[in-house]
Amino acid sequence: MGPVTTMDGSAERTATTLRLPAEVRETHSGIVVLAGDLACKVKKPVDLGFLDFRSEAARHRACRRELELNRRLAPDVYLDVLALRGSDGRVVEHAVLMRRMPDALRLSELVTQGADVDDHLRALARVVAAFHATARRGPRIAVEGRARALRRRWSANIAETVEFRGTVLEPSVHDEIAARALSYVDGRAALLSERATGGLVVDGHGDLIAEDVFCLPDHPRILDCLEFDDRLRYVDVLDDIAFLAMDLERLGRPELGERLLAYYAEFSGTPQPPSLAHHYVAYRAYVRAKVACIRTAQGAASSADEARALADLTLRHLRAGEVSLVLVGGAPGTGKTTLSAALADRIGGVLLTSDNVRCELPLGPGEDRYSDAAKAETYRELLRRSRLALARGESVVADATWATTTTREAAATVARITRSRLVALECRLPRSVAAARAQRRLDAHAAASEAGAEVALRLATQRDPWPAATGIDTAETGPALDAALLAVAPRPIAPGRDAL
Repeated sequence: MGPVTTMDGSAERTATTLRLPAEVRETHSGIVVLAGDLACKVKKPVDLGFLDFRSEAARHRACRRELELNRRLAPDVYLDVLALRGSDGRVVEHAVLMRRMPDALRLSELVTQGADVDDHLRALARVVAAFHATARRGPRIAVEGRARALRRRWSANIAETVEFRGTVLEPSVHDEIAARALSYVDGRAALLSERATGGLVVDGHGDLIAEDVFCLPDHPRILDCLEFDDRLRYVDVLDDIAFLAMDLERLGRPELGERLLAYYAEFSGTPQPPSLAHHYVAYRAYVRAKVACIRTAQGAASSADEARALADLTLRHLRAGEVSLVLVGGAPGTGKTTLSAALADRIGGVLLTSDNVRCELPLGPGEDRYSDAAKAETYRELLRRSRLALARGESVVADATWATTTTREAAATVARITRSRLVALECRLPRSVAAARAQRRLDAHAAASEAGAEVALRLATQRDPWPAATGIDTAETGPALDAALLAVAPRPIAPGRDAL
């Protein structure tokens, strides 16, 4: 081989530079040669669907782009683009020339070895938050964070893994991931639009994993951002940092991922709706699952287990991030308000009560707050507020009597429109006990409800059957809450997952 020349002509390195003992590493899209204190990265001439490096011109463009983009976070690591020439002097390939980073200081290596990385995570969160604060923004970038674009990316990933359904991936897992992911996006257009409009979609890193983070003494170096498709790098800031949170969980340390997100929230000051954090962690896990599937097709048999583990991780977070509308009903005095408050606190949901809504609505002279017209208006307002919260990724606990089939069907419509799971709980007590409770509460002015024993008994006899609801015995608060939680979250979630 002839000379190996930097593209800007500022320096020339001959082939003898690379005659040191070398180590070769391979990814799904590139080959890296490590020699001495240098690393030389060459793109593979492959077409993977989401990237096409078959032409040398495309690989050259990708190299130039990789140099430019990665200098945003690691300018002292990305040195130049080399032109590799044949014996006749013609350029046969291009490569990215980098300063070699110490493997022992990779974040993935430190985590795997059980090292204390808390200070590194804080420093890393600070670096990423500062990077996001100054990253490019604008309408062309913001549109990629909206529901339509996120749905397109999910659909592409799902389509690109269909050929592995039934071989690498369990069909039931693949299908549930597809259904849950697209349903969440379709119901959260308002949330994603607000974040895009609010400047939370930036030209980010796009491929933030622990293997590409080096914890040097002065500050972390973050390498290897996504360069082959700008649109895949235009992401919500939470999406960007969630990739690394996911990767830390993939390495067996979910608590580190949670800590990273907490540090990022502290340094960035950006809102992190729990359901959206779960969704982006799931999205990033499935991106990695897709890559692992591709590696199996390239002959890396061990990648099949990795793909399945990542698909399982995806599904866990999609389930944990599911948005729910929980109806807690029952006659006055059955304890639904107490149960609703405890339940909302445990699941981190928004608590909406018909009693509070009723008191906030205007009432004309001589009007009865419990008239049919007043009750209908109360339910309309309760469901309007529920719909707003659900569309923004917040689960809702809606406390009301839910006495009629009509009000329940209206709630089901809101859940369907917002692609939210509907859970119905009916608090049950003997009528005499419930009526006595309601009267004591009224006499003590202990709640917003104006229903005493008389109203409680009347409403208890006017309830439509509710076969779809799970009956909750509310004689004792603790067992009632346990039963309600079991109905709301029937699937176990991995330890620490709800901390997101």
